[in-house]
Parts: sequence; C-alpha cells; structure tokens
Amino acid sequence: MSFWKDKRVIVTGGAGFLGSYVVEKLKQQECKDIFIPLVEKYDLTKEKNIIRLYKDYPANIVIHLAAVVGGIGANRENPGKFYYDNVVMGAMLMEYARQFEVDKFVAIGTICAYPKFTPIPFKEEDLWNGYPEETNAPYGLAKKMMLVQSQAYRAQYDFNSIFLLPLNLYGPRDNFNPNNSHVIPSLIKKFIEAVEEEKGEVVCWGTGKPTRGFLYVEDAAEGILLATEKYNKSDPVNLGTNLEISIKDLAGLIARLVGFKGKIKWDTSKPDGQPRRKLDTSRAEREFGFKAKMDFEDGLKKTIEWYKNI
Repeated sequence: MSFWKDKRVIVTGGAGFLGSYVVEKLKQQECKDIFIPLVEKYDLTKEKNIIRLYKDYPANIVIHLAAVVGGIGANRENPGKFYYDNVVMGAMLMEYARQFEVDKFVAIGTICAYPKFTPIPFKEEDLWNGYPEETNAPYGLAKKMMLVQSQAYRAQYDFNSIFLLPLNLYGPRDNFNPNNSHVIPSLIKKFIEAVEEEKGEVVCWGTGKPTRGFLYVEDAAEGILLATEKYNKSDPVNLGTNLEISIKDLAGLIARLVGFKGKIKWDTSKPDGQPRRKLDTSRAEREFGFKAKMDFEDGLKKTIEWYKNI
C-alpha cells in the first residue's frame, strides 16, 4: 500500500511554485487528503491562524514550504521582513504541530543558510562554520532556525521533524516578476524581451563570476516526498545536483537557447551574492535514495517553452 494513501497532509505554500509540484506528486501517490492553507485565510505569521489551521485540519504530516522569498534585490530591500516572517512562520508551525501531535514535520530550508565561504562542495557539516552571505543572511538564518528547533524538539520531546536544504530551484511555473524573481527566470525574461524588441545588448547584474547549482523543481518535489516517507533524523540534508555553473556561462547558455545574438554587459555596481555554490548530495542518496534526474539544459528548455506560452 502507498505510504501516502491514508495520510492527512498540510502543505504550506502548496499553491506556490514548488508547492504545486509537491501537491501533484502527492496525488499521484494516492494521497487523497491534502490541505493547502491559502494566505488569504491563513496568514501563517499570526499565531491565532496557525492554531486555527491545526484545529480546522488535524494532520498526520506537515510539509512546510511557505516562505517570503526573492532574489538579491528583494533580499537587500526587505531584510527585516524576510527575517521576521520566515522565522515566526517556522517556529510557530513546528511548535503547534508538536502540541497538536502531528506525526511528522518536514521543514524546507534554503541553501542561503550556508556560510559565505563554505568549501566546495557544500557538506551539511559545514552549515555552522561561518556567517551567510550578507545580502541574504537574514532569510538564510531565519530558515536555519527550523534546524535548531527540529533538533531541540527531537531531543526534548521526541518530535519527528526533518530539515531539507534544496538547491536553487527552476522550472515551469517559476516566478518571473522582475521585482523578486531569482536568477534563471530573471535572465530568461531579459533575453526573450531583448529578442522580441531586437535589442543589441542585455545588461546583467554583477561580474558574472559567481557559480551556482540548480535543481529542477519536479526533482525537488520528488526528493521532498522521498525524505518524508523514508527519513526520520534531524540531521540536515542537501537536496540538489552536482552542477556548478558560473552566472556568466548561465547567461550565455540562456541567450543561446532563446536565440539572442547581441552583447552581454555586466553591471559590476550590483552585488554578486555568494562567491560559489556547489552541493555534496551524497547524504540524500545514501539516506533515502534521492538522485536528481533532469538534465540542466533540458530543464532550461522546458522552462523557456513554458514562459513563452504564458
């Protein structure tokens, strides 16, 4: 019988980018009892709403995906909001999950929690060996507090919660709003508009030297469900791929895929963010058999195709 068949599952952020894929995969696994608390009815930064959520919908499992997120620009403009909203959501959701005797709490962290100069590849043991990159530190630290809480609650209350660290996500349905999108949708939008408007030049942020890895959103959803089903420790786990690509090479690849043949200029007055990011993904494979499937260029093509058709 499917692990999910008789489970009642709350998916916070279930109407969002990653959440929509998690909900689809839950349905494919015969999970028939899924609740998505929409922000209009359940503002999860308010304690009374979290209590009401658990009373309205007694759940076996909570998958906490909801977050206040954005790219470097949005993080620089809203450090207080990004810290407060994320830290109170995580802390109260886990505390009341414990009080309402939820069987398992799945906390989704962020790769931004790693120290700025983490050795490559990022290993989970390095999480506390320094301060995160300054532009997204408030967000990264707020999410990392769920790891502290998870470990403390397991030690004191024997509460079953896990903490996953997904790599930068991309794929169809991503957020393409220029005010708070991440790097891949931002670049896709810029280059497609440049082709449509016959521009000879596109300006990108920073120097192009930093490196990033990326995880296709459907692979991320698969990893979250596998971990929920099979992993029951509070040690943090990276979810990602072994990819490491410079922002300069990424911009060139996206330009080629959308047919932009002009010049790419770099605005070095804008911040680069963390110098390098590449994950060690061996723990996820060892603990619950997760290995990402999507080829990066194929995933980019699917994302570009989706954006062109919206």
